[in-house]
Amino acid sequence: MTDAPKYKRVLLKLSGEALMGNGQFGLDPETVNQIALDIKEVVTMGVEVCVVVGGGNIFRGLSGAAAGMERSTADYMGMLATVMNSLAMQNALEQVGVETRVQTAIPMDTVAEPYIRRRAERHLDKGRVVIFGAGTGNPYFTTDTAAALRASEMGCEVLLKGTKVDGVYSADPVKDPTAERFESLSYKRVFTDDLGVMDHSAIALTRENNIPIIVFSIYETGSFAKAVGGEGCFTIIK
Repeated sequence: MTDAPKYKRVLLKLSGEALMGNGQFGLDPETVNQIALDIKEVVTMGVEVCVVVGGGNIFRGLSGAAAGMERSTADYMGMLATVMNSLAMQNALEQVGVETRVQTAIPMDTVAEPYIRRRAERHLDKGRVVIFGAGTGNPYFTTDTAAALRASEMGCEVLLKGTKVDGVYSADPVKDPTAERFESLSYKRVFTDDLGVMDHSAIALTRENNIPIIVFSIYETGSFAKAVGGEGCFTIIK
């Protein structure tokens, strides 16, 4: 692994499902702790790291809406789930010695700072990991879009999406063993083939701000640091 990181400031997008490990619901402490160690490895390289966490392991707004709940209410519940995951991630990072701040798009001063861009930038300048919770603070927007938005606002050089698989495939590799894995893709190809990497508004925002997206497996120990160094197994969208 190279000692020279390819990027100075990055945003890591984690799905809520990534924190479940092999479970069906909630948080797997062992998985959360391993992700915290992977983030620490990147921070030790001198890279400024911010994180956006989903909430699908606790509550998913679209599922609630599909079950008959009013969409805005369901989405706000999903945002609160992301804050729970953010606090869990903060706790795991601080236990391994990484100074961390959680900022939320919905003000909840008792547990986290409100999202203030300049304050977040100051934390990053000081070497702290900043975790952004509560998505964009608005219903009808996913945490993928929140990740693209925060990456743009923070001036991140790349958005890294940690998933269960080591890149983007033409189909679900678990269901289809013949699925093709892509080394590199264009934003346009993701749109036209509807590859489902991230939602279309997130892809559009990263394309507009010229932020490449790296999709890699968060379950492979050390893969985050490898991706930041331009090594390892991943798909890059640019």
